[in-house]
Amino acid sequence: MITPGISDPGQTQLRLKISLDPQNPGASRGVCPDLIEGDFPVGFGKHGLKAKGEAFEGGYSLLGDFVVNAILSVDRFEMKESLIRESGKSKKWLKEHLFANMSSIDFDLDGRAGEYGIGFLGLEPLDQSVRQPFHFGEYKGVFRWYSYAVHGTQNESRIGQKITGGCVNVSEAPLRKLIAGMQLGDGVRVDAVLPA
Repeated sequence: MITPGISDPGQTQLRLKISLDPQNPGASRGVCPDLIEGDFPVGFGKHGLKAKGEAFEGGYSLLGDFVVNAILSVDRFEMKESLIRESGKSKKWLKEHLFANMSSIDFDLDGRAGEYGIGFLGLEPLDQSVRQPFHFGEYKGVFRWYSYAVHGTQNESRIGQKITGGCVNVSEAPLRKLIAGMQLGDGVRVDAVLPA
């Protein structure tokens, strides 16, 4: 097993590990020892989990090994060059508009935008043969990027619940450290807590 913060020869360095507990969502935790002391609570998909290697389906959180392919916030924009090309937009345009656009959408129709909180870490499956239906496009006339991610929330009571559209959500304090310290290509493992 790869330990967060320890390199595994021939693989991406795992920096963030997320353990999801489908039986007790409040026990779901993330750990990133080189950036955050201790563990922190996380929330996940309202319909549960999809096994490693499966394709994303709305409302389910994907298990498996991933690499960070984008870091988006008001203060930081990092994105793989291949994604920038795929967007059809310039890097400058994406830096100025993408996170703001994504944050402006009210997915849960509660009258409040900011569904991603202060930031968004895009996750790409390490196994490139696992094709995922993520893409750039418009939602209600707003250009955005659809991707599996670790992101914030505009309602911190959602942390520790099975409530998201599939992504892993994190409260602001740990997310601020992840946004500042994670790098493109860093490894993220999302696994399930096995019943005792």
